[in-house]
Amino acid sequence: MNSVNTKTNKVITKKDLFRANWRWLWSSQICWNYERMMSTGYLYTMLPTLKKLYSKDNDRVEMMKMHNQFFNTNAYVGGFIIGMDMAIEEKEGIKAKDTIAGLKTGLMGPFAGVGDTIFGVILPTIFGSIGAYMGLHGNPIGAIIWLLVNFAVLFLRFSLLPLGYSQGEKLIYAAGDKLNKITDSAILLGVTVVGALIPTVVSVKVPLVFKTGKVVLKAQSILNQIMPSLVPVILVAICYWLLGKKKMNSTRLIVSVLIVGIILGGLGILSK
Repeated sequence: MNSVNTKTNKVITKKDLFRANWRWLWSSQICWNYERMMSTGYLYTMLPTLKKLYSKDNDRVEMMKMHNQFFNTNAYVGGFIIGMDMAIEEKEGIKAKDTIAGLKTGLMGPFAGVGDTIFGVILPTIFGSIGAYMGLHGNPIGAIIWLLVNFAVLFLRFSLLPLGYSQGEKLIYAAGDKLNKITDSAILLGVTVVGALIPTVVSVKVPLVFKTGKVVLKAQSILNQIMPSLVPVILVAICYWLLGKKKMNSTRLIVSVLIVGIILGGLGILSK
């Protein structure tokens, strides 16, 4: 049985949404690291909601562990994902664990691309250039414009989490008893995104060349004919398999990959 209220008895209030917004504003990147990226800030943002939604300690701990998994997106638009998360968990409780994990994995990449482009490139470039140009000519309006733009971005940022919450509600209520289909779709989207990252992020080649007479066979060319990016896929598969071992963690795996990479690179077996 769910540890949350039903549709007619809502648990999350506007005050809860504001608290989550405030926490995300200050903590989204407070413990940023290469192992889990923004997961600590995400968990800190969701913590009051988890305490409110889950009366059973086991359920709460299980969801806390899930929220402390790898998460990385643009901090400005990440609140939208959190809002959807809160709405789904409010309605479905612990049953939504796989849905939330897939939703976060599937949305964090696209949202990062949109957020980085708008808030990391377009707005700073346009308004920063205008403000700097006016400032160089002694016009204080340039600084005022820059401040107004940042206040506008802050206001927009605070509106995204409630918007995500309302959209999450619509998604759940429209889907009704189709939670399993939403879960499968979210997981499929997440797996697709992660799979697409492999050939673009992981660069590993086999530079071995076999020569006999006039015949020259390049190992990498043969592997490419079998499947492009075959070596990166195999490397990721091995790393994924190793992470499932009891005494293996991400830090040990990173060190192991570095050592093996240096050795195989020195022997001329692998290259970048």
